[in-house]
Amino acid sequence: MVKQERAIATRQQIIKAAAERFDETGYERASLAEIVDLSRVTKGALYFHFKSKDDLAAVVIEEQHAISMTAVGRIRQTEAPALEQLVMLCYEMGREIVEDPIVRAGIRLTIEMSADVGPPQPYVDWIDGVDSVFRSAIEEGDVLDTVDPAELARYFVSAFTGVQLVSNVLTQRDDLEARLDQMLTFILSAIVTPRRRHKIDRYRHARWDPTSG
Repeated sequence: MVKQERAIATRQQIIKAAAERFDETGYERASLAEIVDLSRVTKGALYFHFKSKDDLAAVVIEEQHAISMTAVGRIRQTEAPALEQLVMLCYEMGREIVEDPIVRAGIRLTIEMSADVGPPQPYVDWIDGVDSVFRSAIEEGDVLDTVDPAELARYFVSAFTGVQLVSNVLTQRDDLEARLDQMLTFILSAIVTPRRRHKIDRYRHARWDPTSG
């Protein structure tokens, strides 16, 4: 049992170090030697858990995806209106990107690999999750029923991805929260039904506490 616990701890130590390196330099410039040094494990320990840099990058993406999808699931379980959940999801993703190196690394790797033949599943699952939120918002009467939720979800995820990417390039994400607020203001103003527009300001200020529940 002690050996198993030590192995799990070592694996997480390597993943954390790899995430920090991938986040700082990207996939191509990160080396396994640097990751070994940063994780303070032996090269043999790294290869015991991971076959290659590709394998390690894939696990970092999986960990990031699990973190993000856990947030989606927990926010969907709240009793908040669907549009409030959408805003909560948006800001929670923003918080994770800023505060969690595994999330930052996973997103960077996904974007870099998508330029070639990257993993589509993170995007697909994120779009499906937002699609579900928009469908609920239409049923609740907050979003125009002329809107196609699947198309809107794809646009929303594309907009979020672009906003956080440009924020990173221009300000190292220092202005990410303000840019997300700007994005949400534009989108909500376009899709909320006329009789519910008085709720937009309230919805924009919705936040989720990850320590609750």
